[in-house]
Amino acid sequence: MHKMKPSRLAIATFLAALFHFCGIVGILFTPYKGWFVANTAFTLLLMVALLIWTLPGKKANFFMFMLVAFLVGMGVEMIGVNTGKLFGTYQYGNLMGAKLNGVPWLIGLNWFVVVFCSASIMQLLHEWTLKKFLANGFEMSAPLSAASFITDGALLACFFDWLMEPVALKLGFWEWKNNEIPLYNYFCWFLISMGLLFVFHKFLFVRANHFAVHLFLIQALFFLALRTFLP
Repeated sequence: MHKMKPSRLAIATFLAALFHFCGIVGILFTPYKGWFVANTAFTLLLMVALLIWTLPGKKANFFMFMLVAFLVGMGVEMIGVNTGKLFGTYQYGNLMGAKLNGVPWLIGLNWFVVVFCSASIMQLLHEWTLKKFLANGFEMSAPLSAASFITDGALLACFFDWLMEPVALKLGFWEWKNNEIPLYNYFCWFLISMGLLFVFHKFLFVRANHFAVHLFLIQALFFLALRTFLP
């Protein structure tokens, strides 16, 4: 099994923490809030590049999953924006750049990042849990283990969306009808995330990307800080 060099993990984590910390300071405490918000696209692209850079043993299946997550994310968002049948009634602003049928291309990448990071966390947790079970003479069946992985990962992805939604609304990335985030949005996030996590579980590539865990925590703290203190 290929192992990621510690230096890559350290560099990537430092860059992710630096960019998100600067974002918090810039948005909350400087007169340049608009500039920091406008450069969100660059930050997201950098995080995707760091995920690829830190992946142990890059394999075709990883990029296949990335493509599937991107296409599914774009597809469901286009359905949502243009019909209201998924997520609710909403529309995207112009802060995230070029769009396809009303959906910024970067949203497809965001779906990949959220699901991949959630899946990486659950993979590490499940590996640890299964080892504990075996050490105590218990063995979890493969179907139960898969169901737990997929369900728990989808819940984690929904939690991240719950942190992100009010912040994105305040910053103008997208708008909800009557400025209300419907519960239906999180229901759709859960089901779609389950589908992508099922694909992740079936694809055979090295999943234990520790930077993905760090990135999830850094982004969660970023949105939690803005959710708490953003006027």
